[in-house]
Amino acid sequence: MGKQIAVSLLLIFLLFFLPWLWGGPAPEPDPPPEAPPAGDAEPDADPTPAPEDKGPAASVDRATPLNVLVDGKLQQMDMETYLLGVVRAEMPAGFQEEALKAQAVAARTYILHKIAGGGSANHPQADACDDITCCQAYKNQADAAADWGEHAAEYEAKIRRAVTETDGECVLYEGAPVLAVFHSSSVGTTQDAQSVWSASLPYLQSVETPEGEETVPNYRSTAVFSAGELRDRLREALPDAVLEGSPSNWFTNILQQPNGMVTSLSVGGVEVGGNRLRTILDLRSACFTISFDGDEVTFSVSGYGHGVGMSQYGANVLAENGMTYQEILKWYYTGTEVGVIE
Repeated sequence: MGKQIAVSLLLIFLLFFLPWLWGGPAPEPDPPPEAPPAGDAEPDADPTPAPEDKGPAASVDRATPLNVLVDGKLQQMDMETYLLGVVRAEMPAGFQEEALKAQAVAARTYILHKIAGGGSANHPQADACDDITCCQAYKNQADAAADWGEHAAEYEAKIRRAVTETDGECVLYEGAPVLAVFHSSSVGTTQDAQSVWSASLPYLQSVETPEGEETVPNYRSTAVFSAGELRDRLREALPDAVLEGSPSNWFTNILQQPNGMVTSLSVGGVEVGGNRLRTILDLRSACFTISFDGDEVTFSVSGYGHGVGMSQYGANVLAENGMTYQEILKWYYTGTEVGVIE
């Protein structure tokens, strides 16, 4: 009996204590893999789940396709690409960013107004072109960079911010995009549409504008013609005009606004608008006086452009004085709001 007890004790010893003599207890078998309980995380993980990456915010401009005639070739692009090209071409890139934003919104509004009206008969296959006598100027990034030189990266970044930070925004009158015309500079006041184009629009009224000789390069300019050259140009455009004798007798009944803008005059007996004569003679604006010296006729001109809508140099002065782009646009386009079309 005693021998059986001794054998039993020996077996118990070997079963329970011998593994310790060889380096510790035998490892337990790995448990079967299972999913961690809901809400568990790795010990070093951030317990706050990361937000879902939804990519860049939806862009109204990028979702708006356009067909644009550039250098006579039809190109497909989105609104953002088009506006970058327009702002590069239409406004000096060294301007204040709020002025550049105002330009981007005006350019976007202009093309949407044009499309809403059925587009241009000059290019029925395209929504816009790069001809400034028809639509708006356009310049690609490479050409703009060549013009800007060492400022290329800085200016391109400014223009991109101006376009993307106003994404989809338009100048609206009663909820619809306006005819957001613009020009380089005016003389004290802008022009109402009726005085230039004989069509009244409630949002294109004459307003004060702050630019002047101190803030606008080439604010004053002259155009000098010989009597023969002037006669040829006038006859081509106004075949009924009687242009005999001294040129000083050709221009009569000149009507001017207080700022010097010529609204109408008689040229050889034919009544024309000041802006029409400006176009015929390639004058920088219709704010001019005429002087005569022997065989020479001199037009002394102030400002640049038709004078209607937003003055670009005026917008820059307003931006320098602290106006936002929305305030600038509402300054020049009477009774309007700035927003995305519903």
